[in-house]
Amino acid sequence: MSESFPQAHMTPVYGVSHYWLRVSYDMFFRGTTAGIEHLPKTGPFLIAGNHASLLDPPLIGSQVPRQMNFFARKTLWKGGISSWWLDAVGTIPVDRDGGQDISALKRVLRSLAEGKVMILFPEGTRSPDGNLQEPKAGVGFILCKTQVPVVPARIFGSFEAFGRGAKVPHLNTKVDVVFGPPLAPAAYDVGTGKERYQAASAQVMSAIARLQVPAITVL
Repeated sequence: MSESFPQAHMTPVYGVSHYWLRVSYDMFFRGTTAGIEHLPKTGPFLIAGNHASLLDPPLIGSQVPRQMNFFARKTLWKGGISSWWLDAVGTIPVDRDGGQDISALKRVLRSLAEGKVMILFPEGTRSPDGNLQEPKAGVGFILCKTQVPVVPARIFGSFEAFGRGAKVPHLNTKVDVVFGPPLAPAAYDVGTGKERYQAASAQVMSAIARLQVPAITVL
């Protein structure tokens, strides 16, 4: 994989979108990205991040030099170019109001079986105040079913850039993205019985909470 131009190894629509999102991040948010070395270069894995803004999936994804799959609620598919784009970049629709979405889970398992990368948000939905929230058991269910490495990720500043209630993004707001070392299944799948999935989410959320933006030494 070319580290200087990873988009060459992505599908056309995803590659173009990735390139422009990366350019937009560098132009408008100008933050620090740390821990790229923790991202596996081959094989399937999950990225688990905190969720404070609609910007989180594209901004985290723009820093990952591999093609990824994302979740989005089914109501975003309203026809037209937006629905076409969501399908073209491999977004998986999820029915948040219909209980366990078996079709979405099957697509996750199929994507990982094909060696792909996915991003999940253990909090389930955006934080109302930018602070970390309690994780949901549903993500733990996916973690335990897939049994792949999980890379914790934490995004700083996205709530200030475009948090809940904001009408438009606040450009020139510093947004940092930090990736931590991968967690093996044995590190997060530690619970038993009915608490297994909640425990898995909690383990991953703890790893996210420990991540901090590296201090920059000024010479």
